[in-house]
Amino acid sequence: MTGPQTPPSVPDFEALSRNATLFAEAMGRNVSNMLKAPEGTVPGAPPEEFGEFSRTLSAVAERWMTDPQKSLEAQTRLSESFLSLWGHTWLRLQGETRPPVAAPEPKDPRFADAEWTTNPYFDFIKQSYLILMRWAEDLVEEAEGLDEHTRHKAQFYMRQVAGALSPSNFVLTNPELLRQTLTENGANLLRGLQMLQEDIQAGKGELRVRQTDFTSFEVGRNVAVSPGEVVFRNDLIELIQYAPSTETVLKRPFLIVPPWINKFYILDLNPQKSFIKWMVDQGLTVFCISWVNPDERHADKDFESYMREGIEAALDAIGTATGEREVAAAGYCVGGTLLAVTLAHQAATGNTRIKSATLLTTQVDFTHAGDLKVFADEGQIRQVEARMAERGYLDGARMANAFNMLRPNDLIWSYVVNNYVKGKPPSAFDLLYWNADSTRMPAANHAFYLRNCYLENSLAQGRMVLGNVRLDLSRVKAPIFNLATREDHIAPALSVFEGSRQFGGPVDYVLAGSGHIAGVINPPAKPKYGYWTGGPVKGTLDSWIEAATENKGSWWPYWFSWLERQAPERVPARQPGTGALPSLGPAPGTYVRARS
Repeated sequence: MTGPQTPPSVPDFEALSRNATLFAEAMGRNVSNMLKAPEGTVPGAPPEEFGEFSRTLSAVAERWMTDPQKSLEAQTRLSESFLSLWGHTWLRLQGETRPPVAAPEPKDPRFADAEWTTNPYFDFIKQSYLILMRWAEDLVEEAEGLDEHTRHKAQFYMRQVAGALSPSNFVLTNPELLRQTLTENGANLLRGLQMLQEDIQAGKGELRVRQTDFTSFEVGRNVAVSPGEVVFRNDLIELIQYAPSTETVLKRPFLIVPPWINKFYILDLNPQKSFIKWMVDQGLTVFCISWVNPDERHADKDFESYMREGIEAALDAIGTATGEREVAAAGYCVGGTLLAVTLAHQAATGNTRIKSATLLTTQVDFTHAGDLKVFADEGQIRQVEARMAERGYLDGARMANAFNMLRPNDLIWSYVVNNYVKGKPPSAFDLLYWNADSTRMPAANHAFYLRNCYLENSLAQGRMVLGNVRLDLSRVKAPIFNLATREDHIAPALSVFEGSRQFGGPVDYVLAGSGHIAGVINPPAKPKYGYWTGGPVKGTLDSWIEAATENKGSWWPYWFSWLERQAPERVPARQPGTGALPSLGPAPGTYVRARS
């Protein structure tokens, strides 16, 4: 078999040797820094997640070892695949053209370089990797006697292994990286090591892979810039009222409940992509909660606190500011779950201030909650609770890592290769700046959420109790606009679809293209994805999609028409800070600026 093709220019061997020496010295320093235990941990102790990873894949191996005949059959399949690959490669070396034994997915960007196909050496490496990883995935899928949760965890961890072991991650097995390294005489690796060292230092001993140029953005300067005023503040929230851009506005004010797992300005990234600005431009009086970035002082703030001091406090403030009792509201992700909980609580207590609710990629039934359920079993939740008990909160980096692991090739390894092997700093991207601007989770609130939603699914089963009130979503009669996205890894479309059945009033289930963020932030001026509408939720999701109407463009105008029909009356525009609630400072406020 031939080796890698020679790069277009002969490397400077003296420079290559010099850079190799510098690389070895710098790598030694970085390894030393990484081996230093972060504050509050035991030196040399493996991460807790590694133990869960090992136990899960060991359970799969044990299932195969109990059936020697089936194990032999699986090994034979692997051997036959590699024999086919050897034969394929031999024929290619003789100049024959043959279809691949194993081909990557058409949209897999890792193997886009032409040499992955034209060079038999790299083609063999690529196909070997694909054969082995697909065989390992089949072992998980075909293991008999595994409970559903263990199989789900094993599939998830196998994807992490497959991402980490991809030949596209390493210089000697990636034609593009090898060409660049030889062309630059290894200077790219030195630049990458410098960035690696900086990222380890930024993570205080733990690697935090940078995904964007953080120096290019600043909250209030070029992200989260829609004009408005903070009109209310307590221990948990700042309430922002946005300045109107129309002479008249809908009489019914509008409240946004963003997730506290991230910061609210995903809805206000920049004027071109801002959902908040677009809503204001349609004539809505928009109020938005900005959650505090909690620390040890907020350890006892639980789910009820977030309802009372969050949504209900915001409703009171909106009533004071506008004189209106009735409010329309929207909740995004876990903010939508809290909004649904609040609706159920108000239905049980006779409180009807929220007249309609928009739920954006929101789960209320966690039966099909996707890959995040991997982290939600009794043992792992106890570990999280113990970790939170030490400080009173869960560090934001933990949540950020979990979300990145949902798409490891896109959100981890592509940046590892680009930053630390190619030596290229990531470009400026506001969405990834927001993604890295993580928030902490208060202990009481996060423990309640993990147990009652992901572990026990108590809201959907009518067993959740909040404020001594048992919650029943079927008593919620207010109209619901329930948006799901087709490629959502966090709130899967099926989960949102099934959750729609829980409510007792009319539900307009809408399915948008793309995923958890891009499917929501899809402005009409430059829409990237369409959406599907199909009327009542009945049957299966597949049958709903088959009968649904596909619409071009953004779902935003369709949603606003739904909202406006409920209460079309308009009044003169309201200026924030000029009424009963004076301004406490300009938007985006102070809570959103606190970094984890």
